[in-house]
This record gives sequence, structure tokens and C-alpha cells, in this order.
Amino acid sequence: MFKIQTLNNISLAGLERLARDKYEVASELQQPDAILLRSFKMHDLDIPDELKAVGRAGAGVNNIPVDKMSDLGIPVFNAPGANANAVKELVVAGMLLACRNVCQAWEFAKNLEGDDESIHKQAEAGKKDFAGFELPGRTLGVIGLGAIGVQVANVALKLGMNVIGYDPDLTVKSAWQLSSDVQQAVSIDDLLSRADFVTFHVPLVDATRHMINAERLQLMKDGAVILNFARDGIVDDKAVSDAIKSKKIHAYVCDFANGLLKSHEQVITLPHLGASTKEAEDNCAVMVADQVSDFLENGNISNSVNFPEVVMPRTEGYRIAVVNSNVPNMVGQISTVMADANLNIIDLLNKSRGKVAYTLADVESEIPQSVINGLKAIDGVLKVRVI
Repeated sequence: MFKIQTLNNISLAGLERLARDKYEVASELQQPDAILLRSFKMHDLDIPDELKAVGRAGAGVNNIPVDKMSDLGIPVFNAPGANANAVKELVVAGMLLACRNVCQAWEFAKNLEGDDESIHKQAEAGKKDFAGFELPGRTLGVIGLGAIGVQVANVALKLGMNVIGYDPDLTVKSAWQLSSDVQQAVSIDDLLSRADFVTFHVPLVDATRHMINAERLQLMKDGAVILNFARDGIVDDKAVSDAIKSKKIHAYVCDFANGLLKSHEQVITLPHLGASTKEAEDNCAVMVADQVSDFLENGNISNSVNFPEVVMPRTEGYRIAVVNSNVPNMVGQISTVMADANLNIIDLLNKSRGKVAYTLADVESEIPQSVINGLKAIDGVLKVRVI
């Protein structure tokens, strides 16, 4: 029986995918085979030797020490696209709130005093201060065209907007889903200079930190709107605040409140609501539970952020999985150890990603302990598992 430790509350829809006759699931477990989590920060967590997989019920993995997991031969799974619709809807809501000055008008209306007739007169007199503009014909720039960015781009087209996108790492899968009407920007600066709205859907790494700064803000159209439902730190909050005060930028809508932004009249800050829907939480939990269980039961890897995609149908043979450093002659050494034990290989799949390589092999006869010991003795082998 596999042991699954949950470091956060995981949707029941996901946990129900883990059959009780195969899995023990609890928040307090010793020697877990896998960990499921959402926002729990694992960086200071002691990693048990038995741990084989980590599953993040969400997209971002900043709270997981991915490099450390790679060094230990542990794949980290996430759920890309499972929360895409939830974030897409919030981006659209953010654009509407900003261009129609809804939050400012709401605050004005809430603070009106007097009888109904007086309030009606004050409302009519004050509404001119909150006149906005409409979305059709405006240009949305989408930086990052993964699962979320593609949905945002496509729905903006349906709203009558022009859309330009930028993603130097656009995948074939995303390209198939992206409308052909989305124009391609040649650079971030090119996109910023053409967009009325800019939305970000990229991870927070060194290359994306303060992607929007004082210099790039000067490239943007006067009165542009910036939306950040990706990660705190992608936008330089101080620079945007200054740009709003100088009337260069119309509004900033983000999912990350702080002391500088929370009271700014042209900033809408939300408490990290991007994926906070029941549907998104269910989708993320189901996806990551399925991926972790497929890895534990079959050795297959899908949607890992640090391991290659490796999916091999089961045969009638005995399966072994080997994780090793991505260096020359590892497959040869692995095959030699099996051949020396007279194990006939039925099927084998080897792939690599960065510094990690992963091999799945099915053999005709049962795998003896001597083969496992021999594989573990190879310099560079990180983990060996008979499945």
C-alpha cells in the first residue's frame, strides 16, 4: 500500500481518485511515498528517504525546492491548465472593473448620505467622474501563452478585442489551441508599445522579476491598464504606482495585496483569488492525483516540472524504473547490469530533461535484488524502483 501525505487540504474530488485498497492518505504520515500539497512551503522540510513523488495541486511550484527534488531523483508534478478557466474569468473581470471604474464608483455610491432623493441627485451628479471605456476595438497584450494565456487570448477575441501575444517558448500543444487571429509580438517591448491592456501569465523566475519596470512603463500607451494574476514580483509595484500618479497608466489590477497598493484609488488588489473556485480546486486535485498514482503504480510521468514526459504502456513483463544523472553511457550500463543477470528486455524507454534522465524497462522475468543493487551501484544513479 502506498502512503500519501497531504500538507494542505486537497479537494475530495482528487483524493477519491486514490483507491483506499491501494493508498493510505493522511496529513500526518511517517515515510510517505508521495506528498500532495497546494501552498505549503516545502523548502525547510526534511525530505524522507522513501519519498518518490511530489504533487502540487496547482500550476506554480515556487513553494517546492524543485532543484533539490531533482538531485534526489524525485519528480515534481503540477496541474497546468486545471485552473485556467478560473484565472481567465478573473482577468476578464479585471479588465471590466478597470475600464468602467467599477470599484471606484461602487465606493462612491456606498458613501453617499441622505434620503433617497438626495442620494439619487448625488449619484447623478457624480457619475461623470467614473465614465469609462469599452473593450471592443482595444488591444490586449498577453505575455505567456500557456494554458491560461491561450484561454485569455481566445476569449478576448470573442469580446471584440484585438490580441497580440508574446511567448518565445510557445509549445506545439498551446499553438494548436491558440486562435490564428492572435497577432505575434516580436518582443516584450513591442507588445507593450501596442497594447491598451497587458496581462501576464508567466512564472516568477529571475528573467521575469520586475518584467514591468519604470523603463518599460514609458514604452506603454498613455492610459493603459496592467493586469497581474500570475505571480507577485513580476510587476514593480512602486514603478506602476508612480506611473498611475503621473497619469501615464490608467489602472493596475493584481491578485497580490500589499501596503503600497491596497489603498491606491486606481489599483484593484485582490487576495490571490485566481484559482479560488471549487471547480479549479477540484480540477487541480484530480489531475495531480491521477499523475502521482500513475507514477507510483506504473512509473509513467506526465506534467512534471523537472522530469521528462515518459509514458510506456504496460506489458506482461516486470517493470523497473531508474532515475539517474543525465550523463553519457547510463543506458548502456543499465542494460549491461540486466543482461549480466540474463534479464531479457521486452520494452524500454529512456528520456532526459536537463540534468535528469529516466528509464522505464519491462523485462520477461522477475527482477532479483542483485540487479537492483547493481543498478544502485552505478555512479550517477539516483533512484531504482521495481514497479
